[in-house]
Amino acid sequence: MRARHLRLILPAAVAAILGLSGCAAPRPAVQTAALDEEFNDPYEETNRSIFYFNQNVDRSVLVPAAKTYRTVTPPPMRQSVYDFLRNLNTPVIFAHDVLQGQFGLAAESLGRLAINTTVGVGGMFDIATRLGIPHHTNDLGITMANWGVHEGPYIMLPVLGPSNPRDLVGMIGDSFIDPGDYVAGQHNLWWAALSRTVVSGIDTRSRNIESLEDIEKTSLDYYATIRSLYRQRRAAQIRHEQSNLPNPTTAQ
Repeated sequence: MRARHLRLILPAAVAAILGLSGCAAPRPAVQTAALDEEFNDPYEETNRSIFYFNQNVDRSVLVPAAKTYRTVTPPPMRQSVYDFLRNLNTPVIFAHDVLQGQFGLAAESLGRLAINTTVGVGGMFDIATRLGIPHHTNDLGITMANWGVHEGPYIMLPVLGPSNPRDLVGMIGDSFIDPGDYVAGQHNLWWAALSRTVVSGIDTRSRNIESLEDIEKTSLDYYATIRSLYRQRRAAQIRHEQSNLPNPTTAQ
C-alpha cells in the first residue's frame, strides 16, 4: 500500500499522529543497532510511539490478514494479484521515468504496460518480465530526490510505516495522478480505490512476513533496524537499482 491512495486515509493518519504524540508515555532507552549510521530522526520519541502502535496493529490485524490471505489464496492466484497491482501502477511509473529523463526506463514501462495489459490479460500475468523487460519502481518521491529535493527528517506514519516528508508528499501527489484513482473518483467508486489499497497492503505484508520476523528476532533495536532498512531500500530505488531488501512498509 509505495500507498498511492493516501488521500483516503490521510485524515485518520494525521489524527493518529497527533493523538499518539500527545498521550504517548515515555519509553525506556534502548540500544541503537547501528551507532555509526548517519540518520536524521529528530522526532524519535514520537516516531517510536507510533512504531509501537504499528507493531500492535501489525500483530493483531495485518499479519493475521496476510497469513489468511496466503492460506486461502493459491500461489498462482497471489502472483496474478501481485502482477495486476503492479500493472495498475505502471502509468505513474512511466510518468516519473519521463520526468526524470530516464527515457530507456520509460520505454520499458510503456512496453510492459502494452504487453501485460494485452497479452497478460489486463496485467494478471507478467509476460513482459518473461520477455526480458523487468519491472522497476518509480514515484514522485524518487523524482523529487533526483531533482535535488532533500528527504527531510525521518518520520513514522501510522499503519503505513517508515517515511519522510519528501516521500509523504510524493504519496499524496501520486494519488492525484494515478489513472485508477482518477477514474474511481470520477465515477464515485471510492470503494474500488480503497479495496485496491487494502489488497495491496495485505499482499505486500504477506510477501515479507518471514523476513521481517527474522529481522525482529535478531535485532538489538528493531526500530533502528527498520529505520536503516527503509533508508537503504529507498536509496537503492532512487538510484534505480534492484534491491532484495524486505519491504518494511505496507507499500509496494
